[in-house]
Amino acid sequence: MVCGQQSLTFLQFCEQAQAIAAWLQHAAGVKCGDRVLLALHSGPHWALACYAILRADAVMVPLHPRASEQELHDRCVDSGAMVAFVSPGCRAWSPALAHVIVAPPGDDSPGSAAEPAQRGAVHGVTWDIPVAAGLAPLPMRCGPDDPAVMPYTSGSTGQAKGCVHTHRSVMSALVAGAAWFSCGSDAVFLATLPFFHVTGFTGSLNIPLFVGATVVVLTRWSRAAAAELMQRHRVTHWHCITSMVVDLLAYPRLSQFDLRSLRSIRGGGAAMPQAVAQRLKARTGLDYIEGYGLSETMAATHLNPPHRPKPQCLGLPLFGVDARIIDPHTLRELPRGASGEIVIHAPQLLRGYWRQPQADAAALLHIEGKRFLRTGDLGRVDEEGYFFMTDRLKRMINHGGLKVWPAEVEALLYRHPAVQETCVVATPHARRGETVKALVVRRADFADVDGRALMHWTRQHLAAYKCPRVVEFVASLPRSDSGKLLWRALQEREFLRAGPDRGSA
Repeated sequence: MVCGQQSLTFLQFCEQAQAIAAWLQHAAGVKCGDRVLLALHSGPHWALACYAILRADAVMVPLHPRASEQELHDRCVDSGAMVAFVSPGCRAWSPALAHVIVAPPGDDSPGSAAEPAQRGAVHGVTWDIPVAAGLAPLPMRCGPDDPAVMPYTSGSTGQAKGCVHTHRSVMSALVAGAAWFSCGSDAVFLATLPFFHVTGFTGSLNIPLFVGATVVVLTRWSRAAAAELMQRHRVTHWHCITSMVVDLLAYPRLSQFDLRSLRSIRGGGAAMPQAVAQRLKARTGLDYIEGYGLSETMAATHLNPPHRPKPQCLGLPLFGVDARIIDPHTLRELPRGASGEIVIHAPQLLRGYWRQPQADAAALLHIEGKRFLRTGDLGRVDEEGYFFMTDRLKRMINHGGLKVWPAEVEALLYRHPAVQETCVVATPHARRGETVKALVVRRADFADVDGRALMHWTRQHLAAYKCPRVVEFVASLPRSDSGKLLWRALQEREFLRAGPDRGSA
């Protein structure tokens, strides 16, 4: 692993992870099945802490390194965690914690090198203490069906839920991904997605470690830094999201970098606009390999075949995955080609939500004796078995009784040369109830293109009711810590602007 000026060999990694695991067991009292919070920046210390937690037979609970004090406390209370790894300078300690391990400052965890303060009953130690303690971990007790990782997700409800993943579900996800892309020890991965999110955790950490490859970590997204690292380290695999590709291709100096080492560029989270994919292929010669997965499935359940991908497609189900399309109301399976809710049965499926049986009952159902997850995503399957996303179940725009799926409108807008990024939301309409609004980040060299011109252009390609009636130009679009577009926040803001009487006319 390479991160800034730091590098870590497999032998160093193994020795340090085992030493930290032993300290967790002997000094911090961590027992089999205990939850341990991990709130560090991506990099060597995150990886070491994660594997130490797993080696100690505990459950790793990932959290954003800059989580607020309230969020960290809520996760501690809900998960029952009494031990946490935090970044230097972190002030968000919870009184629920008994032990806090503070990572050293560096490229992967910027901050002050000051000694950790003691807060009440909380015992804070610096990173070197567990590493130098010289303790040996106890024999492994956990098996494949014991809990290993518990990421939190809000899903479609907005309420945070812990997804209980076992060693089996985590391994199923990473082995499937490694086999699908034929990854070997000669690969060099550029990690630009955060490790605390399941996509970065599986695709940019677990897979390369499993196959003996090299991981080059970029802790904060920068298109200039990414291009420089690709060239310097001869990167072969880049796991990213659509917005990163859009930003990289807009980099004015990109042509100055040698990117010929790249063999695979893949990602998900949002459909790759065809126009952007074409620009990427023209620059690198590579297709963008799209996939699909959720926190509940420890990343991908679907991937496009690298030799035969389809544009704006979720791909084919991975090994052992049974994915179907059902009517979201009757729960009956729909024929091929029909649009409905995607449900998934898979070896990488979560065991359940942490202490939330009501959430389990709402999200999990049984079909023909198999346990399926209701994804809340609408899609269809083509004649060759490829899955395509229609949109989120709760994202549909109701334009006077006619259904408009924002993803379709966004895909078209990306074809316009003036559009760098876009998000389509519903906006109240006096007669129709709702109509279509496009929020657009305009490319710098197309400042003369206005909203009227964009709306006129869309009418040449879409049915009139699907076309934006309002275009708002914005400097940027909000994204989550993992880079996903926060369309729900934009939608809520749009409705709040209209007030309590929205859509009543």
